[in-house]
Amino acid sequence: MKYTAVVLAGLILLAPRTDAQPSSKNDWVALFNGKDLSGWKINGDEKWIAENGTILCESAANKYGYLTTAKTYRDFNLRLLFKGEAEGNSGVFFHARILGIDPKHGPDIEGMQAEVDPNIGKHTGGLYESGGRGWVAMPTAAGEQALKPGEWNKLEISVLGNHIVTRLNEVRIVDYTDPAPKFSDGVIGLQIHTGGGVRVRWKDIEIQEIPKH
Repeated sequence: MKYTAVVLAGLILLAPRTDAQPSSKNDWVALFNGKDLSGWKINGDEKWIAENGTILCESAANKYGYLTTAKTYRDFNLRLLFKGEAEGNSGVFFHARILGIDPKHGPDIEGMQAEVDPNIGKHTGGLYESGGRGWVAMPTAAGEQALKPGEWNKLEISVLGNHIVTRLNEVRIVDYTDPAPKFSDGVIGLQIHTGGGVRVRWKDIEIQEIPKH
């Protein structure tokens, strides 16, 4: 009986995984090293600095600004912490690309955005497609109340094919299957919205890529 149990356990361990998730928590990779902006690109004239283990984004030219990854991503789980320190609007882009620079409002971008706003009820975690359809998925009623103003908030974004799930402080905000995705991959980007007044801190930015199967 003991020998049979050992054989069965070995077969279970050797059996292929049938889900699309990575097999180990060690697959999480830090996108921000806590010291500088290595691996990121500043787009526009807004302020992006590494400070005290965080990324600080702040309005400077009152235009749009984006901090984008050098690498592109397809299917992934992303998690990070953010804290709004002013009234300005921000966001986390994915499957995105910078199209160019407009002298009036700064960089143009297209892609999907998970909204980030410092105020309750302003759709943080909702999905907005820039350069396309606009709002595609709004938060649930409970999701609109999940933000903690002035505190660190945990935002999670999961993308697998055309299925997107966002969570804010462990509350599911949207669970959206996109009927017409414009892009299947692209950079990840942090946003400074035009209009001035933006000041947001980011930290503990980690990604877990989901391999093709």
